[in-house]
Amino acid sequence: MTQDSHRRSVAPLAAAPAQMQVPGWSDIETPTDLDRVAHAAMGWATRGISPVSLALAHADWAWHLINSPGKWAKLMEKALRKESHLLAYAARLCTGAACAPVIEPLPQDRRFRDPAWQRWPFNLIHQSFLLNQQWWHNATTGIGGVSAHHEQVVAFVARQLLDVVSPVNFFASNPEVLEVTAREYGQNLVRGAINLFEDIEHKMAHRPPPGAEAFQPGKQVAITPGQVIYRNHLIELIQYASQTERVQAEPVLIVPAWIMKYYILDLAPENSLVNYLVGRGHTVFMISWHNPAADDRELAMDDYLQLGMFDALAAIQAILPRRKINAVGYCLGGTLLSIAAAYLTDRSGGPFQSVTLLAAQTDFSEPGELSLFIDESQIDLLDNLMWRQGYLDTRQMTGAFQLLRSNDLIWSRMVREYLMGKRAAMTDLMAWNADTTRMPHRMHSEYLRRLFLNNDLFEGRYRVRGKLVALSDIHVPIFAVATETDHVSPWHSVYKLNLMADTERTFLLTNGGHNAGIVSEPGHPGRRYRVSRFLVDDRYIDPESWYRETPATDGSWWPLWVNWLQRDSSTVPPPSMGTPELGYAPLGPAPGNYVLEP
Repeated sequence: MTQDSHRRSVAPLAAAPAQMQVPGWSDIETPTDLDRVAHAAMGWATRGISPVSLALAHADWAWHLINSPGKWAKLMEKALRKESHLLAYAARLCTGAACAPVIEPLPQDRRFRDPAWQRWPFNLIHQSFLLNQQWWHNATTGIGGVSAHHEQVVAFVARQLLDVVSPVNFFASNPEVLEVTAREYGQNLVRGAINLFEDIEHKMAHRPPPGAEAFQPGKQVAITPGQVIYRNHLIELIQYASQTERVQAEPVLIVPAWIMKYYILDLAPENSLVNYLVGRGHTVFMISWHNPAADDRELAMDDYLQLGMFDALAAIQAILPRRKINAVGYCLGGTLLSIAAAYLTDRSGGPFQSVTLLAAQTDFSEPGELSLFIDESQIDLLDNLMWRQGYLDTRQMTGAFQLLRSNDLIWSRMVREYLMGKRAAMTDLMAWNADTTRMPHRMHSEYLRRLFLNNDLFEGRYRVRGKLVALSDIHVPIFAVATETDHVSPWHSVYKLNLMADTERTFLLTNGGHNAGIVSEPGHPGRRYRVSRFLVDDRYIDPESWYRETPATDGSWWPLWVNWLQRDSSTVPPPSMGTPELGYAPLGPAPGNYVLEP
């Protein structure tokens, strides 16, 4: 019996209902192909950033600023005051007297921490820059009548332009670079030039960054032993080999995001979450997503549910019948998992024993700084760009993500590698980050509009083939992990699950970012977390109060989570690898084929 012919216990999605006709709307015209081609060309030229969106934000800010004489007066007063403080500071420096700085950098700004910035004239240079930066923040915020979104966009653009002209970025105004150049007789600049040309060569040839070749899936990373036991057009399902004499009765299914390759959770053995779970007696299944191409343009969110989640569940239920599943979703995979859990819900929990969401949003009303790139104009541009290509290349999204942390991801890196001549050593996490994927047109358009723009899932309007799904219908225990410095799934947004879920919830906040906070193996230095358990009848606590009242614990959160998975579990002999008689025969060793797709 073939896999496709096997009768699955997870029912396929029902056919979609006919589109409802709205009276009086039949004459609405869709954009012409000519318009779409023009918009797609603009999106390609601007790396997916809508210039119309930026222009609208600037016009909103400028016109309201023009009509705010009181704001003008305050800005003039602030400029004069800052100028006088800077002149007084310069005068004290000229006398040789020790004096406190006029302004301190923001806590997250690490550009001026080196003692060299406290020497003349670099102390005056960086103090002038920080005062100017503060004045522009005042000039772009707090203007009556400007929409919150437009204010955020204008303030963000001003910050980006100022970061470009930061004294850190220039040879003559950066004392750290000058010291290294003098000490090494300019050899740092020679190495920097080599690094620059090497990066240009790799970029033009569409090759991964230098050093990434030392971390190849199946060789140095993604090497936890296992077999691909199911494959369809969209996924390969990996079953990992047991490493213990007995295993937990309930298997674990991991649903990674398809905006990334799955082996973020199976890097080198010492920091592989998969290897950690298998080594502690869990039977682990992993979805490995196909990297879409142009002919996959019509893949929709419902296809990711059916071909991804539901087909994987059917395979696991065939191999381990009558077993509940501990489902784990990471990032976008967690959002998909929450939709599936709500869709398949019943009072017994459906196929699930528990749901774990790793840095995954279910509410999109506060997506953090990503909201800067989410409005009708921006999404229309991306939609047309994807319509032209059939997909959105992750490289076309990289620029936006880098801008959110331009100091760390762009300018500091350029200074370090091209002026200091220091190439950061490649790591498995860095190599994985460069192993990019693509988003099919229809799915990504639905995701941006239905979730990011309209927040349909959290507000109860999200439909799966005509059926409304509600997060409050999830009745199995939920373990939600958020990270403190996440720019993709801000922890305040992840925390909002506590407003909706009608079940026992454990919320854990760990330090680190969207990826590094999740890849947090035991022994990783500097790790800490906060955790609380919420019962159905508990009163809601706002996130800031929760943060203040919840003490931090040093160490990795992985052991605590594994204990949570095992709290009501028994052990059984390890299962067979697949079940050939039902059409789930091993097809080849992990990591399979899809993870190797360019």
